[in-house]
Amino acid sequence: MAIYKMLEEMNVAPERKKVLTEAYEATLKKLRLVDRTDPVTRIIASTIIDVARTQNGDPVRISALTITRLGIANGK
Repeated sequence: MAIYKMLEEMNVAPERKKVLTEAYEATLKKLRLVDRTDPVTRIIASTIIDVARTQNGDPVRISALTITRLGIANGK
């Protein structure tokens, strides 16, 4: 839920919000994070938003760069 609350507080265009939430969901799935209340999800959400500042609308790329930036090898 972390990214949804964060984006709600920001002025994000609907199409950009869609890209960011897709990247968030893909990242959580790849990392097998099911508990959306886990504090790690907020770190992931913040990192996705930060990474997306320099990336275009590719949620797969944003997710991959987020995992790399967090230092998680092979998304595991």
